[in-house]
Amino acid sequence: MFKKILVANRGEIALRIQRACSELGIKAVMVYSEADRDAKYIKLAEEAVCIGPAASALSYLNMPAIISAAEVTDAEAIHPGYGFLSENADFAERVERSGFQFIGPTPESIRTMGDKVSAKQTMIKAGVPCVPGSEGELPDDPVQIKRIAKSIGYPIIIKAAGGGGGRGMRVVHTEAALINAVAMTKSEAGSAFGNPAVYMEKYLQNPRHVEIQILADKYKNAVYLGERDCSMQRRHQKVIEEAPAPGISRKTIERVGERCVAACKKIGYRGAGTFEFLYEDDEFYFIEMNTRVQVEHPVTELTTGVDIVKTQIMVAAGEKLPFTQRQVQIRGHAIECRLNAEDAYKCIPSPGRITLWHPPGGPGVRVDSHIYTNYYVPPYYDSMIGKLITHGDTREQALARMRTALGETVVEGINTNLPLHRELMVDAQFMTGGTNIHYLEGWLVNHAR
Repeated sequence: MFKKILVANRGEIALRIQRACSELGIKAVMVYSEADRDAKYIKLAEEAVCIGPAASALSYLNMPAIISAAEVTDAEAIHPGYGFLSENADFAERVERSGFQFIGPTPESIRTMGDKVSAKQTMIKAGVPCVPGSEGELPDDPVQIKRIAKSIGYPIIIKAAGGGGGRGMRVVHTEAALINAVAMTKSEAGSAFGNPAVYMEKYLQNPRHVEIQILADKYKNAVYLGERDCSMQRRHQKVIEEAPAPGISRKTIERVGERCVAACKKIGYRGAGTFEFLYEDDEFYFIEMNTRVQVEHPVTELTTGVDIVKTQIMVAAGEKLPFTQRQVQIRGHAIECRLNAEDAYKCIPSPGRITLWHPPGGPGVRVDSHIYTNYYVPPYYDSMIGKLITHGDTREQALARMRTALGETVVEGINTNLPLHRELMVDAQFMTGGTNIHYLEGWLVNHAR
């Protein structure tokens, strides 16, 4: 096992990894930008290194600064968390070339699964069901592009091969709008991801977003930890997640989960990962794989009893998975609400000083957050400031506990999306379960303030 790990991230995930290291008896070196100097995990850290000014490009995305911090503190491994450099194959390669262990998949796996086109081709070969679409990157010839779209059938969606986080995609309903949409998406993809390649898929009208969590070690042992429903989202950004997905049979989940495990073994995957699917008419369609820990990992931890972050660290250190598929049991139901520093209905960011923070408590309640009273939420990063997670024997109990938890939570000094979550937890359709990925955006239009 490692003696010292450098945590190359910020916010609640940095604190989450710091806690996992503490449980494993590992020293955690925390890095921070000048804007995060007063973060809770920095105050708790045995060692902390400032890696640059507030701007991400000069700090959390600064590869030489992060690797230098690992060198001067004698760390043995680097945990990238999620976001920032977590799915950057070049960073993983530089980490390992510099003599450190990257706590995640191999650079080759990240490259294969990080590019949406190669990921889809890999999944098709592994027998994982995919959305009908172009066989690879779209050609430059407009005639060929139109022919591909016609064979798939409108509406279609243009996606950036190197995209992620809900960016780099455009829905097209008519042939007249097609070529311009492809050109615009290519331009955006080149600017945002440094890769202008795009591909095309059938645009499913009313799908749900369901994902399968996997863990794998370097000895080709792999397991899936059930599924999560992340359909409550706005502009492709998840707002509420839950496990298991309401209304989908265990037999269906087992069939897809087994294929995901087979795909991991086929590509020699190592670490934590998530296969994301669109689910419609009792069919699963693979859309992408996240080669890192997910924001919503707590709902899976609560329903399986598996500590995903600790297991990530253990398999990176060369240990075998400590359990088999047969030992994975799904218990009860869990729901996660992302707590964002933003206007609840317009979703405009609301950075500033938190004058009062009172987290909830009680049976089946978990709070993952790095904030505290008098903490200043900086304006430079993602607006998420924490996650409220509840677990119960049934979905109804998890919902009831979430309503209580949201009612107890107090954040003053800034705007948050707490009012939105409180309303959604008593929304009739959400309470029934199985809402599609468009439901929340329609709800926001109908409830505009």
